[in-house]
Amino acid sequence: MTNDAWDFSFRTLRRAGLILFAACAVLACSKPDSEKPAAVEKPAAKIVKLAFVTNNPSDFWKIAAAGIRKYEKEAKVQVDIKMPPNGTPEDQNQILQNLSAQGYDGIATSVVAPNDQIAVLDKIALTTKLITFDSDAPKSKRLLYIGTNNYEGGKALGKEIVKLLPNGGKIAVFVGTLAADNAAQRLKGVEDATKDHKIQIVDKREDNIDRAKARSNVEDMINAHADLKLCVGLWSYNGPAIASAIEALGKKGKVLAAVFDEEDGTLTGIEHGSIQATVVQKPFQFGYLSAKWMHELATQGPSAMARLPKDGILDTGVEVVDKSNVAEFKKKLAEMTQSGK
Repeated sequence: MTNDAWDFSFRTLRRAGLILFAACAVLACSKPDSEKPAAVEKPAAKIVKLAFVTNNPSDFWKIAAAGIRKYEKEAKVQVDIKMPPNGTPEDQNQILQNLSAQGYDGIATSVVAPNDQIAVLDKIALTTKLITFDSDAPKSKRLLYIGTNNYEGGKALGKEIVKLLPNGGKIAVFVGTLAADNAAQRLKGVEDATKDHKIQIVDKREDNIDRAKARSNVEDMINAHADLKLCVGLWSYNGPAIASAIEALGKKGKVLAAVFDEEDGTLTGIEHGSIQATVVQKPFQFGYLSAKWMHELATQGPSAMARLPKDGILDTGVEVVDKSNVAEFKKKLAEMTQSGK
């Protein structure tokens, strides 16, 4: 075979091979969809279910809700806020049990009656990441408490009472229920801070989260004790109830008031002179940090568990608000609330 003939044959074979390859490629591309390998779909990301359960439906929790909303925007998660309508342990237990049954990954709660609810809390802790805020249940299997050291908060309020009554006098204490851990610890702090200053607690009245009773308790106490010098409110709504009763009875300036928290009625009472001081917590932080820790514990597992405080407590601290700083405090509060919208 000549060289020219060989070259011709080689070129012919190579051209035929290329044509055959192209034809196979076309055929492969034209396979019916049923013969093509199925596309592998990525599994949908699990929706993390988180809930924040308060101890009552007070306006106080609006500030905490703003903290929750801020974290929701940052982390792209949702936190359901639940409020027991009557503020009873039974109401709260029902909400907690329902959430657990619905497979919630994280639950944060302010416990109404810590000693009475241990069995329920421990059962829930078996199926979800359980933390507490505002009112702790230290004997339960909760993972973390976020909030005020209530004993120290009570002492701070007691020190303000001593300043207001330098010569001592009779005082009365008002609260929803003393069974709650936060109430009992605050009262103990008040008692310890005032015991060596001729200050006498003449009565302690519970209202069981009944707003009308909260006010009538104050009116009854002022009418029963002509020499009553000061009213103490341990829960957030007690401040506005005390201010209303004092104003209605014409006792402003004659009966003083030292309370907890920053409800609008309390801050207005300070501006009007019917309340002299309030020890405020940081409910915005209750909401923000509860949402953050629930989310991390539910999604990061052991690494988040390893970051928990060794004593299981995250103290958010307190601040005293009186007439000298109430305007600045209200401004700061408005800015925090706005940031959660």
